[in-house]
Amino acid sequence: MPVVTYEKDGRIARITLNRPEVMNAINDELPVALAGAVARADADPGVHVMVLSGNGPAFCAGYDLTFYAEGNGSGDVTQPMPWDPVKDYRFMWANTQHFMSLWRAMKPVVCKVHGHAVAGGSDIALCADLTIMAEDAQIGYMPARVWGCPTTAMWVYRLGAERAKRMLFTGDKISGREAAEMGLVLKAVPAEQLDDAVEELAARMATVPVNQLAMQKMVINQAIEQTGLMQTQRLATIFDGITRHSPEGINFKTRSEEVGWKQAVTERDQGTFDWTANEEIPKRNR
Repeated sequence: MPVVTYEKDGRIARITLNRPEVMNAINDELPVALAGAVARADADPGVHVMVLSGNGPAFCAGYDLTFYAEGNGSGDVTQPMPWDPVKDYRFMWANTQHFMSLWRAMKPVVCKVHGHAVAGGSDIALCADLTIMAEDAQIGYMPARVWGCPTTAMWVYRLGAERAKRMLFTGDKISGREAAEMGLVLKAVPAEQLDDAVEELAARMATVPVNQLAMQKMVINQAIEQTGLMQTQRLATIFDGITRHSPEGINFKTRSEEVGWKQAVTERDQGTFDWTANEEIPKRNR
């Protein structure tokens, strides 16, 4: 089965993340397939708008930690020491650019989030032009606590400095309702209304000529890019590699191998493990 599916529906291209058995977790193939689908829609003169969604119970649960944390995937995510930062940068920068194909596409992209859009999944969702969430969906970048830095850096561009710090200093997940109130996403609707809300918006935009849509998107994106978006993303991608090869990052990777990534992630997100001392935090000190 393709890890990303593509369907043309009149003037709308439907791009769907398609690893439902693992909540569309990101493996080596998914970013490449995502960028390929975006390029296909962008090159089709009959497509006016793209709708990005996820198959199954969630939009995207982030990187596949069974593949990358418990195992070692392709060997690019955590290398044997001493690590090669250029090799790491090449791997992660390629993924960042695949996600950013949503941003760079001439045509607008509406992202529909149900379930979870967390960690690397939030990178994908926030690269879209307009993101609509179910009120009970969850979004966050939990690896900000250890073993990650959001390479697309879209949190600060959507939220501003203080709210971005609030999210990335804690690694908290928030609901779609909170995300909309904070200004992170366009809006949140009850889960049963999510499909209709996305379809209504996409259909409305699809009545606009492609060249008009492209010009509006280019002008708005240029305003953001002028602030140094690419430079910020390069720094974030370098830092992401450092977080996975810092002493704390290595301890998280080793812990994931020893007890399984689900327990390691629970300890990370609940704040019950000291990644510097590499030991559980006594309950009285939590």
